[in-house]
Amino acid sequence: MLEIGIKGTESVTANERNCAKAMGSGTLEVFATPAMIALMEETAWKSVAPYLEEGQGTVGIKLEVSHDAATPLGMTVTCESELIEIDGRRLVFEVRAFDDKDVIGKGRHERFIVWDEKFQEKANQKAK
Repeated sequence: MLEIGIKGTESVTANERNCAKAMGSGTLEVFATPAMIALMEETAWKSVAPYLEEGQGTVGIKLEVSHDAATPLGMTVTCESELIEIDGRRLVFEVRAFDDKDVIGKGRHERFIVWDEKFQEKANQKAK
C-alpha cells in the first residue's frame, strides 16, 4: 500500500554517455543535468512501483530541482527519494542527488499514477 515515507535509492557512474558534452546540455565532461534529472525520476518511480496495482505505473508531471555541484567522470552519483505527499493519484517526492564528495542536486518531483495500457493507447492516438 502506498504511504508517505516510502524511500528509494539508485546509483549511476558518471561517464562519457551521461556527461553534458554527450547529452547536449553543455560542452564539459561532467555529469549532465539531464542525467541527474533522469536518475531522480528513476529513483522515484522505482520506489513506489511495488506498491501499485498490476497494470499501473507512474509518469512524471513536474520537476523543481537545482543542480548545485559538478561531478567529474568516474564518480558514483546516488539519488535518494522520499514520498512526502499523496493527493489522489498525484505523488510528491523529495529528491536529493550526491556524488562521492557533495550533495549535487535537490528538489521536488511529482508523478501521477496511470493505467499503463490506457495511457499508452491515448499517447499512440496522437500519431494517427
